[in-house]
Amino acid sequence: MHTPHAHRRLALIDLGTNTFHLLIVEISKTPGEKPLVILRTKAGVRLGEGGISQGIIAPAAYDRALHTLAGFKEEMELHEVTEVRATATSAMRVTKNGPELVRDIFEQTGIQVNVIPGEREAELICQGVRQAVDLGEDAQLIMDIGGGSVEFIIANQHTIFWKQSFEIGAQRLLDKFFPDPSGVFPAEAVEAEQRYLSTVLEPLIEAVRRYHPASLVGASGSFDSLADMQLGRLRTEGELPPCTELALESFQTSYRQLLSGNHEQRKALPGILPMRADMLVVAAVLIDFVLGITEITRIRTSAYALKEGLLAEMLVV
Repeated sequence: MHTPHAHRRLALIDLGTNTFHLLIVEISKTPGEKPLVILRTKAGVRLGEGGISQGIIAPAAYDRALHTLAGFKEEMELHEVTEVRATATSAMRVTKNGPELVRDIFEQTGIQVNVIPGEREAELICQGVRQAVDLGEDAQLIMDIGGGSVEFIIANQHTIFWKQSFEIGAQRLLDKFFPDPSGVFPAEAVEAEQRYLSTVLEPLIEAVRRYHPASLVGASGSFDSLADMQLGRLRTEGELPPCTELALESFQTSYRQLLSGNHEQRKALPGILPMRADMLVVAAVLIDFVLGITEITRIRTSAYALKEGLLAEMLVV
């Protein structure tokens, strides 16, 4: 017999193009009390690998997704979750068989996945980041590099001034500019990516001119990895502080190391998840490009993003 909880146990699932995240929290009946984190975990699913640039989820990635969600379901049962919120982003938004995967997930796990548009994704990311980083009164540039899409938000602690989602995530950039991931990323590939970004990111360049963001706040995996590289070791999901200052010199050193090595050397860098070794190269080129167009010198990373934004929104209701 279960004794009924005096609490709601809520699972928040973020099905990203690279990584699936699961956050389980207990929400107290006492108003104003902060939710208690029961479990925070993630799995590298790489849903976009081998297909996102063709508009499909490849069979191996499809299977990894179902396998991962079966595991999440076990965790949810183990921790007696009473409510679930699952959102999916770029890979499921744009692929032909995304809807089929949503159906299979529901049939196999009972988890109902809500596929959200890029604008909504940007909004939730901003909400999540605000829980981790005090944005203050000045406009800041928030950036979340996913596998499928990249969100940019210019906001302060109260207001979103501008936001846009671009389908230029790390898996897509890898497919486009890095056909041989075993080798070094050549200078001409860096230049090609930068030229491409200067065209695609014209709306961002305009917005930056208009709002002059004071600093960069990076959410999601690539920024966590760069913060780990600065520290010189890989941290678990539970170890990440909500906010880390990423020194500009540290970013520049990491960027040089990433560009100079081949795949094996990149994998061996302290603080790197093997799955991110190549994606981090194209992501770092993107970050460097953004630093160039904004002349920003202060970078902070936020361990919170979309799922924390969902949670914050639900607590307000």
